[in-house]
Amino acid sequence: MKEQKPYEENQLKILFTLEQIEEKICELGKRISDDYAGLDLVMIGVLRGSTYFLVDLTRRMRIPFAIDFISISHYSEQADSTGVVRITKDLDLSISGKHVLIVEGIVDTGLSLGYLLRNLKTRNPESLKICTLLNVEARRIVEVPVDYKGFDIPNIFVVGYGLDYNEKYRNLQFIAEFNRP
Repeated sequence: MKEQKPYEENQLKILFTLEQIEEKICELGKRISDDYAGLDLVMIGVLRGSTYFLVDLTRRMRIPFAIDFISISHYSEQADSTGVVRITKDLDLSISGKHVLIVEGIVDTGLSLGYLLRNLKTRNPESLKICTLLNVEARRIVEVPVDYKGFDIPNIFVVGYGLDYNEKYRNLQFIAEFNRP
């Protein structure tokens, strides 16, 4: 019987190892802790891609904070070009008068995040900033202010550490360029 490999090696090219990711998250956790010391912070994870990053980031922080989640989805397959999005899971906490840090796994076109920023600003937060593990400036259509970023990457498709291809590969303990079949 032929052994089946869980991932096709020719589809994955590792960009960042777990050690590199952990080092970057430690740096971000320290910066965020310093910047938000003494403030009423709510961290908002954008589901699902930010989950692994958010959990590990919060473990590196030295200040109190609240966590909530929001999920947005696209109305059509062509959301990259239309920018039409909707909220599918809203916040449970009020963010009025609080300092809010949106945590994303990856920021690319900025369309979804731009929509989310506009929506959350109407809820009267004291401040509203963005933290992302991966930043893809080359794909940016809508300018969004990324206040904390882990790594800049080129315009490639990536998986791992929470990022997926058809809801798979999130569990990889590294980030890899993925050559879609």
